[in-house]
Amino acid sequence: MTAPAIPQLQLSPTPPRSSDILVVGLVEAPDGPQLVGADKNLVAATAKRFGRPLLDLATELGARTGVGQVTLVPAAQSAARLAVVGLGPVERVTPEVLRRAAGSALRTVAGLGLEGGAAVTVDLGTAEAETAQAAAEGALLGSYRHQPISSEDPDPAAVRSVTVVADLGRRAGELAEVVGVVCQAVLRARHWVNLPPNLLYPETFAEEARALARGTRLAVEVLDEAALTKGGYGGLLAVGGGSARGPRLVRLSYRPRGATTHLVLVGKGITFDSGGLNLKPGDSMYTMKCDMAGAAAVLAATRAVADLGLKVSITCYAAMAENLPSSSAYRPSDVLTIYGGTTVENANTDAEGRLVMADALARSQEDEPDLVLDVATLTGACMVALGDRIAGVMSNDDEAVARVLDAAEVTGEEFWELPLTDQFREGLDSSVADVKSSGGRLGGAMSAAAFLERFVAEGTPWAHLDIAGPAFNSGKPWGHVPEGGTGAAVRTLVQLARSLA
Repeated sequence: MTAPAIPQLQLSPTPPRSSDILVVGLVEAPDGPQLVGADKNLVAATAKRFGRPLLDLATELGARTGVGQVTLVPAAQSAARLAVVGLGPVERVTPEVLRRAAGSALRTVAGLGLEGGAAVTVDLGTAEAETAQAAAEGALLGSYRHQPISSEDPDPAAVRSVTVVADLGRRAGELAEVVGVVCQAVLRARHWVNLPPNLLYPETFAEEARALARGTRLAVEVLDEAALTKGGYGGLLAVGGGSARGPRLVRLSYRPRGATTHLVLVGKGITFDSGGLNLKPGDSMYTMKCDMAGAAAVLAATRAVADLGLKVSITCYAAMAENLPSSSAYRPSDVLTIYGGTTVENANTDAEGRLVMADALARSQEDEPDLVLDVATLTGACMVALGDRIAGVMSNDDEAVARVLDAAEVTGEEFWELPLTDQFREGLDSSVADVKSSGGRLGGAMSAAAFLERFVAEGTPWAHLDIAGPAFNSGKPWGHVPEGGTGAAVRTLVQLARSLA
């Protein structure tokens, strides 16, 4: 179940002498469309070969300035073909626009299926490190193709190398390394999310985590059913009790010398969610292999932090279970005992993620973290509020929210703060246990966050990231985002760790 490797990446002040595809931009300037990244020699050679200016040729073939619109054009030199990609109005060409445009262009190139894989040069006028990084990230992420499970040999890499034109001097190599590590982490998370649940279930997912740590500075611990029972992890045992495939709790730790800050990451790892006895409708169940995207994100991000050698200590928890109905499944109205002793009146077996997260959060407090972030595809209510491209952030600490939002702004991932008030905390009062797992129908995302907050020690900064919307793309690909698993939150988590380091 190996994740696909990223193409070879380099940042160069000049384009290589030849490539299969040269990606250039098209912006809307005050006096009309203008090409970006097409040097004068290429423009002159094209005019000589085709008898018309390159810009005219591109627009005649359908090139437009809309962000991410890609048109293939014959090339006169240095590449077999040009991919002209729209960048929008010239005054609005942000790093995220470059990221999405490069992603669209590379997805088009990957779809060509060039024999041996395409060598691609991306020249979008990226003169600064920030814009060069964005273009490089978009290109690598856009080149991703999910490999189907087949009796046939896997398809060869669609893109073998990417060169981003940017004159960054000595910083080029370091930046290429960072981009490569982070993008590999995103592809790893996408790969896990896209695996079918009969292949990726708690035991095999835990083995993937073991393999992830092998040969690195990460230490790994896996608690199986016996260890979870001994430790009193009532949430994981209840949710996983309906499946023949028992739950697991994975703990990765990274302790570099010189680190002064301890970050805890907790991820929801429901490898398939049927809803349990509160069974989901059939159509809603089909994509529920993605309910482990939070665990995929925190595991992949932790490996990236270790690979980059960042001086921040990390403890990562991935709470893994399969939520199925059976004679041994847990029920609405059951009272569960979470790790540490808190009792929970279960309201709905389809609100299972918060129960496994409660165990992991409660355990994580023994690590004495400086900051706790949990990541989960937790509520449909968050999607109702924010749509399918924006993740919600809820927190007990304004600085924690600011750190998440600042990191997300750098990476181009979209997060939005939602309120966490006493209204939602009081809605979890129970007459039969310490707390109820769900509140009323309204404000479901905030109610779920209020429940998770109960398992974070008072005074510990904590933020909850609900990625239910952006973690899985059921629609058409866009920008650097593919169909299926997206790797949501990975880049933001790594960037936040970099800020702490």
